[in-house]
Amino acid sequence: MNTLTLLRKLPLGITLMLIMFMLVSCDTETDTAPITSDTDVTNVDESGNTTIDQDALSDALNQIPTGELSVVEAEGILYMREEEKLAWDVYLTLYEKWQTAIFQNIANSEKTHTDAVKTLIDRYVLEDPAAGKGIGVFTNPTLQNLYDQLVEEGNQSLASALSVGAAIEEIDILDLEERIAQTDKEDIKMVYENLMKGSRNHLRSFVSTLKKQVGETYQPQYLSQAAYDAIVSTPIEKGNGVGK
Repeated sequence: MNTLTLLRKLPLGITLMLIMFMLVSCDTETDTAPITSDTDVTNVDESGNTTIDQDALSDALNQIPTGELSVVEAEGILYMREEEKLAWDVYLTLYEKWQTAIFQNIANSEKTHTDAVKTLIDRYVLEDPAAGKGIGVFTNPTLQNLYDQLVEEGNQSLASALSVGAAIEEIDILDLEERIAQTDKEDIKMVYENLMKGSRNHLRSFVSTLKKQVGETYQPQYLSQAAYDAIVSTPIEKGNGVGK
């Protein structure tokens, strides 16, 4: 007996209830997308400032199972926590020096980036290397030296400061690409992919601001010319949340 024949034999009230149930089931199956590393949890404004939506991130992570971390994965999370803090700290410091809005705006975004990595630290019960550390203070000596170097360079001129911003985003992109290649865990890759999208947008913003405000054309310092051109020749990537 097919479904149509069965429905004809049932009382009208029961038939209507069954039809409604089937429609709701179909809608649920259609609307629910699987959570993967491509899941977008960013908000992006018209200037390219890209923040991580913490609520969207938490909801997404709750749908992905955890697993046992390798040493390399754990080290990567701890390193990226401080690298995102480095970007936040440098931009706050350069804003104090130059009072140029882009540094404050992107610093606000970077705060959500380092918080996103902190979510992974909490999720995998790791010891946070940034806990209790003020601006410009890092556990990792490599990042401490990099911070000191970048701030010194950025204090020379506004053009140097904007170039430092672009360089930080280049470094971030390369490090995130490396860390993504080192893991097969969807939750870690999802966080890193969203951070990398933010870095691409922020690179575009620094390069554009350098050209508009100072009249200088930025030359990539870390990315290959082809990789750099592929980013800056394309528009700002939109977000998936409020203010997208």
